[in-house]
Amino acid sequence: MKGKKRFDYILLIVALALVGIGIVMVYSTSAILAGDRFQDPYYFLKRQALYAGIGFVLMILMMFFPYEVLKRFAYPILILSILFLIAVLIPGIGHRAGGSMRWLKIQSFSFQPSEFAKLCLIIFLAYFLTKKEEKIRSFSFGFLPTIFLSGIVIALVVKEPDFGAALFLTVMVFLLLFVSGARLIYVVGAFLTIAPVAYYFLMNGGYRYKRLISFIRPWEDPTGASFQIIQSFLSFGSGGLFGLGLGEGRQKLFFLPAPHTDFIFSIIGEELGLVGVMIVVLLFFILTLRGIQIGLSLEDRFGAYLALGITLMISLQAVINMMVVLGLLPTKGLTLPLISYGGTSLVTNLVGVGILLHLSTHMERR
Repeated sequence: MKGKKRFDYILLIVALALVGIGIVMVYSTSAILAGDRFQDPYYFLKRQALYAGIGFVLMILMMFFPYEVLKRFAYPILILSILFLIAVLIPGIGHRAGGSMRWLKIQSFSFQPSEFAKLCLIIFLAYFLTKKEEKIRSFSFGFLPTIFLSGIVIALVVKEPDFGAALFLTVMVFLLLFVSGARLIYVVGAFLTIAPVAYYFLMNGGYRYKRLISFIRPWEDPTGASFQIIQSFLSFGSGGLFGLGLGEGRQKLFFLPAPHTDFIFSIIGEELGLVGVMIVVLLFFILTLRGIQIGLSLEDRFGAYLALGITLMISLQAVINMMVVLGLLPTKGLTLPLISYGGTSLVTNLVGVGILLHLSTHMERR
């Protein structure tokens, strides 16, 4: 028996809480850096607040947007994301920073196509796996076309290069294929086929190889490749149970690189302590649990895959980021969803949350 059409307010509150924590921590981690670099301590705070505002408007729109309509635009959405990923590689259009071409820049605002591509690929896969439902266990008609079309997006992300995002997308595709009922032997076989390619890129990319070595032996090069992760360890180690206090962190003072993006979780540990870290982990756990519940409660396969894919997009990246800053995985360059500074990531994830909230109104409640 269907219940009343209502949004999952727990999911909404959790998402708002994570964004709120993110805005506070972005200011705490970036004020001194922004004051030194831009002569405005509120530079990153104002931009993050603007991105959050745009994201909230789009989230509300998606809460009332019929998700079935996305089926009709699955291919155009995929093509659009591919065009953006191609555009970012064109000199004069793509913006280079840190040795990578990952951004499209319009005046002072930048757009990262690889973040947008995550949600686009999920929407497309939700449609494609639903359409191929009867053939997904077939290698030629179900599994191979899915890998091929997803591989185009992933290859373009590798070309930027953004190996961490490409690896994340690959894992996400394999998990969605597994959930959709693809044969395990095909999934494992594809993984084993891709492994040598990943190994080649890892061993032949200078910075990627250094990151791997710094992960295995972090104390051998404390002022070089391991500098970032060691500063992260110091952040967590000095936080204790309740932290040094909001704004009182020391590692953000030009010691820990990217304290407002990739390593913001480290500063949470330093300033808010184990208690603050556990609150953030709990919020992501609740978001993941609610997302899975929404996906499993939907009768429509497209909606179910969409809900599970969006949940995976947010929760898997959160887990990877947390493991990286704790030294449990090599540095990947992936931000903490809904918390780290980054406009495209924040807006994309809030759009995903909006779709999830809309899907929650279609749950079978008993």
